[in-house]
Amino acid sequence: MRTRNPITRQRIVSLAPSATSILCAIGAQKLLVGVTKWCADVAPVGKLPKLGDCWHMESVEQILRLKPTLVIGSVPYKQETVAKLLEHPLNFLAMNPRTLSDIEADIRLLGGLTQRAAAASRLIEEMQREFAAIAKKSRRTKRGVRVYCEAWPNPRISSPPWVAELVKICGGEMVVPGGKSVTEQEVAAAQPEVIVLAWAATGDKPDPRKTYDVKAWRDVLAIRERRVHVVRDELLNTPGPPLVEGARALYKLLHPPNPLRGTR
Repeated sequence: MRTRNPITRQRIVSLAPSATSILCAIGAQKLLVGVTKWCADVAPVGKLPKLGDCWHMESVEQILRLKPTLVIGSVPYKQETVAKLLEHPLNFLAMNPRTLSDIEADIRLLGGLTQRAAAASRLIEEMQREFAAIAKKSRRTKRGVRVYCEAWPNPRISSPPWVAELVKICGGEMVVPGGKSVTEQEVAAAQPEVIVLAWAATGDKPDPRKTYDVKAWRDVLAIRERRVHVVRDELLNTPGPPLVEGARALYKLLHPPNPLRGTR
């Protein structure tokens, strides 16, 4: 009697674009049976059913009909939404990385769960090589650029800690702690030379012109020199392979041919 490969019996619903991007990058995309509408921005999910996420779930029944063996979400999540999921006998994994090291641990975890540990290790090594190459170029500059990266405007929240690490790799310095609520006065006092807007779930839609109109920031160097830029949110807010492209985008912003040319 032929023994069926246990991998073929796995059915994963990913409610986290980061998990989806990792699974696809390590060759486990065939195990996916459902994803969120945001996953198509970071991974080749094709015509897989598009579900809600850990914040907005129209119907848990949509997930149950897919008969998943594992549902992957991410922190933060809406407690009421996850509570509805946990009312059913589902295996639920919530990913909550804070640093690049945490992200590597998540890649290893998903590689182990899908029996693709070797592919996971290769992905980690590839990302490390890309970051090292950017860091090598960045060391040519004499001084780190002071940077404020914003993940949300109201209330103002700075980009996650892994973005602060990317900024450092790119030859910059985050002037406020990563992943924290900050006031306009705190940002002004930190005097960033560059402001990067990467607002969650907004793509490239943030309007820098509104940033130039913030009264508390009129004397901030980034405002005076018109160095407010937009980076697509999925490139900085997806803790997985998309961060490589995010780091490249940050490097270009921090080391432009004309340092006085910002996004107007």
